[in-house]
Amino acid sequence: MNPKKIVITGGPSTGKTSVIERLEKMGFTCLHEVIRSMTLEEKEQAGLESFAINPIISVQDPIQFNTQLLQQRIAQHQSVKGTGQDIFFFDRGIPDVLAYMDCFGQKYDETFTKACKKFRYDLVLIMPPWPEIHIVDNARFESYEESLRVHDCLKNTYEHFGYDLHIVPKGPVEERKDHILNLLNLG
Repeated sequence: MNPKKIVITGGPSTGKTSVIERLEKMGFTCLHEVIRSMTLEEKEQAGLESFAINPIISVQDPIQFNTQLLQQRIAQHQSVKGTGQDIFFFDRGIPDVLAYMDCFGQKYDETFTKACKKFRYDLVLIMPPWPEIHIVDNARFESYEESLRVHDCLKNTYEHFGYDLHIVPKGPVEERKDHILNLLNLG
């Protein structure tokens, strides 16, 4: 039996990580966002304290950075096979790489689109932009207006690859977690 792969995506500062951490505390296996460690490594290599804008456009070699990001997301996707577990939650999926590249006007080759077609998810949950919780910090670089644009790019990219998106309503973490579990018939 193949495990169920569930992506939780959305623009920056929409509450994804809080919900994923709550699911993890309940015992679900969650695969965390890989770009945070990559960003830290890139900052250290460049001798920077922080990035002023999204790292995918401010790193020294954006194509190489995004290729590495794609490879790490593919590795995450493949890592769940044969584990014997039923459900895995992913903090962002492979199509997120293309969505961000589209959002920031970056070109990419068919390696990226082939990966989106080959490595599929069973369910995609999207967190909508939420101005009341939006913050800009060392991990979130985009203004609220930019997060709206990122949201639209994510939505368009996932739909382009044939996914039906399920919106996780705004609300406290517990309510959002319960919504997800009810959607999966686990509540």
